[in-house]
Amino acid sequence: MTTMAQETAAHPPEASGDADVRRHELAAFLRSRRERIAPEQVGLPRGRRRRTPGLRREEVAQLSAVGVTWYTWLEQARDIQVSVQVLDALARALLLDPSERAHLFRLAGAADPTPATTCPSVTPAMRALLEQVEPFPACLQNSRYDILAHNRTYGLLLCDLDAVPPEDRNCMVLSYTHAEWQSSIVHLEETQRLMAARFRAAMAGHLAEPAWTMLLKRLRTESPAFRAAWDRHEVVAHRTKRKEFLNRHVGRITVDHADFWLTPGTGPRIVTYVPADQDSRERLERLQAIALSRETDRQGRGELRARPQLTRG
Repeated sequence: MTTMAQETAAHPPEASGDADVRRHELAAFLRSRRERIAPEQVGLPRGRRRRTPGLRREEVAQLSAVGVTWYTWLEQARDIQVSVQVLDALARALLLDPSERAHLFRLAGAADPTPATTCPSVTPAMRALLEQVEPFPACLQNSRYDILAHNRTYGLLLCDLDAVPPEDRNCMVLSYTHAEWQSSIVHLEETQRLMAARFRAAMAGHLAEPAWTMLLKRLRTESPAFRAAWDRHEVVAHRTKRKEFLNRHVGRITVDHADFWLTPGTGPRIVTYVPADQDSRERLERLQAIALSRETDRQGRGELRARPQLTRG
């Protein structure tokens, strides 16, 4: 039989109280967001007998592909486990914006596995800095290799990064699963092996975090090459390195890689590629010009699409 002392040791009053508050806040937040959504917003018929403001609980459960009873318990602040996959589905079903989505995951005590398209560390000054170093390719990455921001030259260095969905803009994922990205790396096998070793070293401090474990599971599922590299259990620290790329627009480019860390630990960093010779510098300048031209063309097409709307009425 469990004694009261054992019960208290296993569940300290402060911890239990905090968890209880979080569950009730989460329940209230879900109810408030459910009640503000009209059925028409999510493609459901309103019907004649609807008395509930917004969506019904069973409709949210249906949209999220979870059980009605389970979702009802969640809104009743029951002590149940919530996976990051379910939280992601709820965020989509309830049409949460980025701030609301982040709040949902914080209340649930979970890490959002999907990289945000905006990040508190990506300030306007940071973006301006990335642009200022052009034609040198540069990007902002976190310790999980998510690409949080990049300049135009980096965006065309290994592939058309703007065409890659935000959730796939991760250097590990791209290096092991994206054909064009892979074809642009001259020493691909060596690069993949080193990246897996660095990822293992970085993950040591995040072993229980869902975002990391989900990324690891994805890489092991989608890439036999990653599984082979990962199973070697190699570990290396970050270091500067000379790299060679074969860019489809301007040809071979040799650069020196450098990381500029934004925190004392190995967290977010600015990654830069400095040309190692004059030919590489000239090719990066041409690549920047191509990227700028493509950006101008896209802006022009956007203006053309907007004109018919401006002349109506």
